[in-house]
Amino acid sequence: MAMIDIIGEIDAEISRLQQAKALLSETDSGGVKRRPGRPVGSGAAKTVALPSKAKAQPRRKMSAAGRARISAAMKARWAKVRRVAKKASGVAAKAASGTATPGSTKKAAKKATTKKVPAKKATQSQATTAAAPNS
Repeated sequence: MAMIDIIGEIDAEISRLQQAKALLSETDSGGVKRRPGRPVGSGAAKTVALPSKAKAQPRRKMSAAGRARISAAMKARWAKVRRVAKKASGVAAKAASGTATPGSTKKAAKKATTKKVPAKKATQSQATTAAAPNS
């Protein structure tokens, strides 16, 4: 190869690299504004035919009685949640004050709900009337 051919190929390579550099520097300088979302020509956002209103089913409506039942059930549910939380906070407060041992908080809560009330002792007059048979 002659020197002139080699120099011509180098010049051609330099011009290709300069063109590539110009293209890359145009995109970095903000020459092309991008918007959020998919590109316009991507074809991903195709329109879908919506069903006509004649074919669409009518919206289902809930009766006032049904709404009232659901409301009452939710109020009862949240009242129960609050009662349980209040009871648990009372047991936790007792544990914090030192009246209960650290491991016995569950036992204390169970005892509080299942504690039996002892029967009253009979007085002297009640004991004698119960002992004497009615004749």
